[in-house]
Amino acid sequence: MESKRSRVRIAGIDCGTNSIRLMIADVDHDGLHVVVPRMMDVVRLGEGVDQNHRFAPDALERTYRACRRFRQVIDETGGVDAVRFVATSASRDAENRSEFEDTVESILHVRPRVIPGVREANLSFLGATSALDSQTRVRESPLMVVDLGGGSTELVVGTVGPDMSVNTHAISLNIGSVRMSERHWSAVPPTAAEVQEATDDIDAHLSEATQAIDFTHVRTLIGVSGTFTTVSLIAMGEKQYSSQKVDGAVIPFDQAHQACSRLLTLSTDEMARDWPVINAGRRDVIGGGALVLSRLLTMMTQQTKKSGRALDHYTASERGLLYGIIIDAGRELLAS
Repeated sequence: MESKRSRVRIAGIDCGTNSIRLMIADVDHDGLHVVVPRMMDVVRLGEGVDQNHRFAPDALERTYRACRRFRQVIDETGGVDAVRFVATSASRDAENRSEFEDTVESILHVRPRVIPGVREANLSFLGATSALDSQTRVRESPLMVVDLGGGSTELVVGTVGPDMSVNTHAISLNIGSVRMSERHWSAVPPTAAEVQEATDDIDAHLSEATQAIDFTHVRTLIGVSGTFTTVSLIAMGEKQYSSQKVDGAVIPFDQAHQACSRLLTLSTDEMARDWPVINAGRRDVIGGGALVLSRLLTMMTQQTKKSGRALDHYTASERGLLYGIIIDAGRELLAS
């Protein structure tokens, strides 16, 4: 009988509302080993989806262009054992998603998996906690992972037992940087009235989350996604994006709140001049994401205070959904 493989090579693609990412990594029983570091294109696939419930032709073409580039990168590495393409919030909402799926399949020879929000949350949890050793996972439980995307925000609270069993509770909320900015802003920066309108929208969704999940005993909050890492670098006073500086950085809530408030007052030209750390493709929507982040931190302070131990910091991580996609796909292949 042929023995099972001990290592597989996976190309993971995370296609969100604002950006699309590729990473190629080997997966074995010891974890994930990066072969081609993460690549990202801001394609704004979800442009107008909140209002029109359809992908715009220009948004589709930008995404297809990125897929063609990713196909070339995959081929140049000598191929992989599997390509796993996961699409999230915008793809869940778009009525013409079959056209998108057909074209992506013709380019990458794999059909996109449009996953539910709760599945997205659990994959983000898998990715974000993959860097923690087993003792830390148990000691810091309950762990909370927040994936703040363009169209939705996933919250997942997980408890890790001494035997490494994981029990999670997750919810996906339709609040994200692109969705909030498109829904509530008429310009950048937004008016005070627009910020208040968006705040009410966000708080209503977060209230829904508190009815579904008990956040009061969370000991560790890990924030993943471009909004979290960008806001974190601004809170640290960094002008240029640095994966080394932001991955694993511990950010006090008060510093994050200050960074979020600052972002809500800046024009896109001021961002480009004063904060080049903000990717050009995020400048018109980072304010919406920052407001979601700030309101979320406020909610977590209120919730954890009930247990007598108010949370006052989070850990920024670059290990989110994309890492979870690759680890999950690799485990499936190893077990087959």
